[in-house]
Amino acid sequence: MRSPREIPFTPDMRDAFLAEVVGGMAPVVLRGLCAEWPLVSSGGSATAAADYLRGFDSGRPAEVFLGDPSIAGRYHYGDGEDGFNFARRTMGLSEALDAILAAGATPHAESIYMGSLPTDSYLPGFAAANRLDVLPETVIPRAWVGTAGTVACHYDTQDNLACVAAGRRRFTLYPPDAIGDLYIGPIDHTLAGQPVSMAAGASPGDPRYPRFDAARQRALTVELAAGDALYLPKLWWHQVEALEPFNILINYWWDAFALGPDQPHSAMMLAMITIAERPPEERAAWRAFFDHYVFRQDGHPLAHMPEDRRGVLGPLRPHNYGRIRAMVMRLLRGG
Repeated sequence: MRSPREIPFTPDMRDAFLAEVVGGMAPVVLRGLCAEWPLVSSGGSATAAADYLRGFDSGRPAEVFLGDPSIAGRYHYGDGEDGFNFARRTMGLSEALDAILAAGATPHAESIYMGSLPTDSYLPGFAAANRLDVLPETVIPRAWVGTAGTVACHYDTQDNLACVAAGRRRFTLYPPDAIGDLYIGPIDHTLAGQPVSMAAGASPGDPRYPRFDAARQRALTVELAAGDALYLPKLWWHQVEALEPFNILINYWWDAFALGPDQPHSAMMLAMITIAERPPEERAAWRAFFDHYVFRQDGHPLAHMPEDRRGVLGPLRPHNYGRIRAMVMRLLRGG
């Protein structure tokens, strides 16, 4: 079984994080990155960690996933009225922490999970008390708390730094180009925002997913303890298993290479309605143009011209990003 590259955290990594970790566009394990957080060293017990979070509770309610014992903590599609195998309920953080602790201490109890809580809204003051200096201060951490359970294999559209703060977590990772072997579900009827793999977690040789064996052979697997972190580049598929009766993950989403507010995912969605169902010959023609102007395997599309004559195809900063964006907005408005 293969594992991602590992780097022990050292204080001098702060200056080299972007180049040495993010620049490789591959998963990297950072052992001990958040080991000195007060949350991680709050006493080592589930109760102590929960009490630490309560100290920041703003009282704002959040959505909680509740899974019958029969699903063994694997949140996925199912026979529920909404098409899923779990129920949703709104709770305050402290109420949810009580329920999670109680469920974790009870054999064969339901699984409980609450996630993606922006700490500036739900846990104000947490980020300042548990700093992560390798990222800009403008990146807001999010909290994920629950019993043992499995989050279905999905991708993120932004870079992700996931820090285990309590319990243990196992990540199973697949590269972006494994998408065709993962049997992805709907993009508009999802568990929690992103489409998920229907095959990941299935038994080996499941006849419904014959191509998944190819993805399984490429998987990377790693287990993280409290204090460890995992950098995940955008579009890497990941299944996340919380392994203890009580688990906390703090994650950070940001776009390490953004030049402006627009996201590649938005461009892909627009391409679906403008290109996806055109004749194969026309799709092939547009692929050639995308390769030339966007993916640039053969270099800059105007490499044969002086830089000062490349117009909006010159460097995007400082002005051309805004110029191209204005052109696109006019086209979308029909101008």
